Amino acid sequence: MIKKIITLTLFWCSLNLFAKQTINYTKTSQKLLQNLIENKPFRVEVKTLAKGSLKDLILELNTDEKKIAFWINVYNAFIQISLTKNPKEYENRSRFFKKPRIQIANQLLSFDNIEHGILRKSTVKLSLGYLKKIFRPKWELELRIQGEIDWRIHFALNCGAKNCPPVQIYSPKNLNTALNFATKEFLETQTTYNLKNKTVKTTTLFSWFRGDFKGIKGVKKILIDYKIVPEMPNRLVFTNYDWTLSLANYRIIPK
Repeated sequence: MIKKIITLTLFWCSLNLFAKQTINYTKTSQKLLQNLIENKPFRVEVKTLAKGSLKDLILELNTDEKKIAFWINVYNAFIQISLTKNPKEYENRSRFFKKPRIQIANQLLSFDNIEHGILRKSTVKLSLGYLKKIFRPKWELELRIQGEIDWRIHFALNCGAKNCPPVQIYSPKNLNTALNFATKEFLETQTTYNLKNKTVKTTTLFSWFRGDFKGIKGVKKILIDYKIVPEMPNRLVFTNYDWTLSLANYRIIPK
């Protein structure tokens, strides 16, 4: 009888211990990207991210740094997964980005949900960064960043095109350093400067999301602050975006 009681007690303790185990979404998102970079299986990580609840996810992502790192990793990972599986989807990019396809904590999200709803704090996609959405679902309000939009996300999110920034693994601890590295590296490859007429040719991301960058003046200041140009330019020219599909564009963030 005593042996049975001990056995049942151990059984219930193990059940309670299992029930209390929580998903570490941040580490799982990093592991997912790492596996993609190393060309290793990633199904376990995809299934793990799909489990749990929004409550669990909200409790874990309790700072903007945690939210930004996690959602950049998720966005970039599922771009690679989705377009490797079916590259023809890129023929209709509007539909591709709008389609709910990413299962996170039992919530089905689209790439637009992550970028414009969560990371850009409910900003209307085609508004140059100046308009906020009137109607926002509860989950978006709970998951989105709380502070100002960190414009550096535009140089970290990879949409699968040739002119997209490279994919890197982000963590909350090194987020500021990593985003600064990504910003400078990307802008250096995308920008040219004519000293004679003080004209800058640079990425059209600055134009598409100019409100996030505090307008044209803000763009010029960024180019100066990151030492992309030697002086304040007179004129900006935004280059055409190359939408040619280009996957597996990975980079390692220097330590």
